[in-house]
Amino acid sequence: MTRNELLQKAKEYISLETDAQFRGEVEHLLEAEDYDELNDRFYTEIEFGTGGLRGVIGGGYNRMNSFTVQQATEGLARYVKRSAAPDTTPSAVIAHDSRRYSDTFSLQAALVLAAHGIRTYLFSSLRPTPELSFAVRYLGACTGIVVTASHNPKEYNGYKVYWDDGAQVVEPHDKGIIEEVRRVGGSIKRISREDAIEQGMLVMIDREIDDAYVEAVKRVSVRPELLHKHAQDLEIVYTPLHGAGGYLIERVLGELGLQVVPVSEQRDPDGEFPTVTFPNPEEPAALDLALKLGNERNAQIVMGTDPDADRIGIAVPDADKKFQLITGNQLGVLLVDYLFGSRAELGTLPKRPAFIKTIVTTNLQRRVAEHYGAECYDTLTGFKHIAALIRDFESRSDGPQFIMGDEESYGYLIGTEVRDKDAIAAALLCAEMTAYHYSHGRSILDRLHEIYRTFGYFEESTLSRYFEGQQGRETMDGLMRTLRSDSPRSFGGTAVVEVRDYQAGTTTDLRTEQTRSDIDLPRSNVLQFILEDETIISARPSGTEPKIKFYTSCAGAPGEELSVAREKVSAKVAAIRDEIEAFIDNEASS
Repeated sequence: MTRNELLQKAKEYISLETDAQFRGEVEHLLEAEDYDELNDRFYTEIEFGTGGLRGVIGGGYNRMNSFTVQQATEGLARYVKRSAAPDTTPSAVIAHDSRRYSDTFSLQAALVLAAHGIRTYLFSSLRPTPELSFAVRYLGACTGIVVTASHNPKEYNGYKVYWDDGAQVVEPHDKGIIEEVRRVGGSIKRISREDAIEQGMLVMIDREIDDAYVEAVKRVSVRPELLHKHAQDLEIVYTPLHGAGGYLIERVLGELGLQVVPVSEQRDPDGEFPTVTFPNPEEPAALDLALKLGNERNAQIVMGTDPDADRIGIAVPDADKKFQLITGNQLGVLLVDYLFGSRAELGTLPKRPAFIKTIVTTNLQRRVAEHYGAECYDTLTGFKHIAALIRDFESRSDGPQFIMGDEESYGYLIGTEVRDKDAIAAALLCAEMTAYHYSHGRSILDRLHEIYRTFGYFEESTLSRYFEGQQGRETMDGLMRTLRSDSPRSFGGTAVVEVRDYQAGTTTDLRTEQTRSDIDLPRSNVLQFILEDETIISARPSGTEPKIKFYTSCAGAPGEELSVAREKVSAKVAAIRDEIEAFIDNEASS
C-alpha cells in the first residue's frame, strides 16, 4: 500500500468513527507520521469471518472498534431483515464478557439492530457465552451476538454471531451475512438508547434468563442424588479468571449444596486480567493461584473457566496430594466415560446415543464412547460444526440422539439446550463425576489410569507458534503450502501412510500414490498426516488468533503396562514435536 493510499484510508476512517478514543488514536499516529503502525492498522480490514470478528482493540479498519462493530452489525441487520418472515418483528439477543469495551460494543450493536426494527434483548451486565446460546433458543430469537474474544490476551476483543437454533452461524447464513457486511461501507443506521427503549426495540434482560438457564444446567446431572449425598464431603476451588463465569458457577453448584471456594484475587470481572498473562485454562500458569488455594484447602478438585465461560480446565490431587492438571483431551475422555457409562448403567441411554468430537481430538474418546454403544462422529474444529450435526440429527425422525460433544481445547457440551461450549454445565458434571469416583474409593486420576489400561495409553501434544501482522500471515500460508507441496514422508522415524487434506476434501495414500475424494466435511485449511502406527499429526492455522497449531496424538497398545506405555509414547511425542519445531524454524527463516 502506498503512503497516499494509507493516508486516504486513515482519514476516511476518522470521518466514519463515532468514538473519540479510537478516532484520536489514528489522528495521533498521523501527527506522529508513524507509518509502520498505520500500515498495520490499515493494510487490510478486520475480516468478518464465518464466526464473526476477532482482533486487537484500537482505531483502524484492521482493529476491533466502534466502527467495525457497527459495520458488522449493519450487515447482520440487513441479512436478518431479508431472512425474516413477512409481517413479523425479528428479534435478537446480545451478551458480553468482561473485556475492555465489551459493554460498549454490545450496546452499539443493539442500537444498530434496533434502528432496523429488530427487537433486541440485551443483558444488563456480563454473561457467559453458553447463556447467550440458551437465551436465543429460550426467547425464540432470530439471531444472537456475544461480544468476547474468549481466551485471547487482554488486547483483543471479538464478536460472535449466532442463528435461531442457538448455534454459531454456518452455511448458508455465514456467507450471506459476510456478503451483506462487505456491502455496508460507511452507511450505518443508528438509534439512541432512549428511543430504542421507548419504541420497544431494546429490552433489558437478566434474572429471568438466568433462572431458566440455571435450571437447564441442573438437568445435565446424571446422578443428582449423589451430589446431595456427598456435597459436604466435596470441596471445590474455582476461578473465573476475571471473567463472566463466577456468578453462575457459584450459583449452580451452591444451589446443589456444594462447597465452592473462589479464588478471591480473580473473582471480580476485570478486562485487564491483572493476575494472568493469558486468561486461558489451557495455560498451566493461569491456574497457579487456584492450585495454591487448592493445596491450602485440601480440595478434591480445582476448576477454572475462561473470560466468557465456554472453556473449563481442571486439576485434581494425585496419590501424594499434589495437584495434577488434566488436559482437555483427558477431561473429555473422563466425561465421556462418566456420562455414557452412567447412563448405560442407569438404563437412560437412548436407542441411538451419539457422541461428536473434532478431528484434532483424541481417538481415545471414540474408543470409550463406542464401548458404551455410542455412535461417534468427527467434525472440523469449532462447535458450530458440532451444532450443525445436532441439527441434522433432530431433522431425522429416527436419527441419533446427541448426548455429548467436545474438542481438545477444553470445550464441552452436554445435552441440547445449549448449542455451544458450556463450561457452566461442564463444571457441574465435573463435580458430580468427582463425587462419584470418590464414593467408589478412587480418584479421578485412578479412573483415568484404568481407562488407559483398558483402551491403551494415549498422549497428545499441541504446538502453537504466533506470527503477527501481514508478514505473519504470509509465513503461515507458506508453511501450509510447503506441507502440501512437499509432504513429510515420516515423523519420529515412523512412515507417513496417508495425508488428509480438508481443504481439497481428499485423502492421499502414500503407499500407492492414489488420491481419493472421501472427506465429507466443509472445506477447511487443515492437513493431517496418518503414520504407520496410527499416530495422527494435524496442522491448521487458527481461525481466531495469529498462530498456527500442530497437534500430535500417539497411542500405546491396550493392556500394556502403563509405565512402559507412557515411556514409549512420550518419547515418540517428544521426537515428533522436535521435528515440527525444526520445520517451523527452517521455513520461517527462509
